[in-house]
Amino acid sequence: MDPTPSTGGAESSDTIDSQTAHSGGLRDVVALTLPAASAYLTVLRTATASLAARLDFTLDDIEDLRIAVDEACALLLVSAVPGSSLDCTFTLSPGVMHVLVTVESLDGEQPSEDTFAWTVLKALAGDVQTSTGPGSRVSIALQKRRGVRADLGGPPAGHVRGSGASRETPLGDTVGTS
Repeated sequence: MDPTPSTGGAESSDTIDSQTAHSGGLRDVVALTLPAASAYLTVLRTATASLAARLDFTLDDIEDLRIAVDEACALLLVSAVPGSSLDCTFTLSPGVMHVLVTVESLDGEQPSEDTFAWTVLKALAGDVQTSTGPGSRVSIALQKRRGVRADLGGPPAGHVRGSGASRETPLGDTVGTS
């Protein structure tokens, strides 16, 4: 009997070190197939949060990614063939999560990029692309990097611009008594 500890079918540490050196880190792929119905999006939101936490994403990044995946699915489910499947593939690399969501579409058309929903999606995920494939399959691909927030060219998150805060009446003053 070989005294070398078993890796349980996993690659040896030499192979893993080599793979890490050449690719910039290990990559895990998690694929889920669910019915193309909004009732199942909770499963994807939960999986998204769990996988992002595994990559040490911040709580804000985890929530952004959960909402982004939910929004991508909602955009695709509008035109999904009834009774079809929604496929979601998560590719995990050190500090980066790629998400690919695909459905069989009634019309084979990509979601419009001129909508509020698309703007929200880009703000939450950063890198977002849509594509079509064989058999009227439509996909949305997201990429989120740990600690990197999407920049829409505006002030930082939480900053309220143009609120008129400097012109507000201080508490205790009466309004409209002049």
